[in-house]
Amino acid sequence: MGYLAPELICTGKATPLTDVFAFGVFLLKVACGRRPINGSKDITELVLVEWVLEHHCNGSILDVVDPRLMGNFNTEEATLLLKLGLLCSYPSANARPSMRKVMQYLDHDQSIPDLAATYMSYGTIAMMENEGFNSYMMSCPSLNTSICVVSSESTVSIFEEGRRMLVMYSSFFALLLMFL
Repeated sequence: MGYLAPELICTGKATPLTDVFAFGVFLLKVACGRRPINGSKDITELVLVEWVLEHHCNGSILDVVDPRLMGNFNTEEATLLLKLGLLCSYPSANARPSMRKVMQYLDHDQSIPDLAATYMSYGTIAMMENEGFNSYMMSCPSLNTSICVVSSESTVSIFEEGRRMLVMYSSFFALLLMFL
């Protein structure tokens, strides 16, 4: 379940970008030694992508590396793997890199772009929907022009895709909760 891209759940159609999402989750699973969805009682550790993103935002991304490695790993490679996993598992399909780009990042042919400060996780999107963000956005058309740069090749209008993403992620969470 944790490998399914949010848009795949809604559309039922696999695309190269849904495969990129699954690859990103796989990278995080390998680096962290954890399942994509954890049955832990600690809600902050329920979804692997959310957990890694939280540590990335706090500046403690290396704290998620599999503890069974006992610190015996190349920190640059681990950081690359974790950031690339987050980039590939970006909630909006249009902001994910192509597999060609992923290979360039892994081969060090290009440096991986920093994640945007506005990377919206599943939890953030669900919270925004629960707090009425969708109806608020509908009443503020002037906000529809905000642009977030995720990488040098892809820009995403957060607010233009917001309503579509909120519907998609609420369906994703409803399905996720059925399995818990």
